[in-house]
Amino acid sequence: WAISNHLKGQAVCDDPIDFRHEAIVGSKVWGDGDPEGVRQRAAEEMKHTARLAKALGVDTVVGFTGSSIWQYVAMFPPVPEKVIDAGYQDFADRWNPILDVFDENGIRFAHEVHPSEIAYDYWTTVRTLEAIGHREAFGLNWDPSHFMWQGIDPVSFIWDFKDRIYHVDCKDTKLRPTGRNTVMGSHLPWGDPRRGWDFVSAGRGDVPWESSFRALTAIGYNGPISIEWEDAGMDRLHGAPEALAALKKFDFPASQTSFDAAFSSKD
Repeated sequence: WAISNHLKGQAVCDDPIDFRHEAIVGSKVWGDGDPEGVRQRAAEEMKHTARLAKALGVDTVVGFTGSSIWQYVAMFPPVPEKVIDAGYQDFADRWNPILDVFDENGIRFAHEVHPSEIAYDYWTTVRTLEAIGHREAFGLNWDPSHFMWQGIDPVSFIWDFKDRIYHVDCKDTKLRPTGRNTVMGSHLPWGDPRRGWDFVSAGRGDVPWESSFRALTAIGYNGPISIEWEDAGMDRLHGAPEALAALKKFDFPASQTSFDAAFSSKD
């Protein structure tokens, strides 16, 4: 139904490029480790991914974009507005040529709105779409798990970006704010009970799944529903089928008639 290339996409815009990228992009993209060389090779891999999608007969590639300005998310030490503007321009300059190849092959890119990316919340998504002129090749992968701990309403997001939801990933998040546990994660590993939130098996967290599925139906989404399973406290062979069962009950067909249609008939 779709293919993903999150890891190569991450390196297209990221600054800095460092040991983290060497671990995820593979030796071909890493090369000699020169940062700009890594970015250029990652961009070429994303173009190849569009061509591969066409060859496989799928129409959507899911992934990340990276960001040269995520490092400034705290906005301290103070960051001039021109630096943020330049970050969005850098994204547009690097991704428009990639999206040209997507257009040539009839493929759409579904960006996963996610911390560390150019679009990580509501308003950065708005600005990202503006930066590339709302071109149709660039859409969104809706993954509510990253919205929950940031305080973003996943249902409103579906409605507001209804023409851009190109793929759906279902992952759940459990919030545990205690006054000690915070949204920033405290540099603690996944599964640590001192964290303010953690990913859990779908259906065991705080994502409003039924409202979300109803919203997806309302916007006419008919693409794949992918379960992305991450739960540091549960074995995946137990968790994956449980998550599938938990979500299937919400994937019901919409009514084909108006519930009050009977009242419009004289008989």
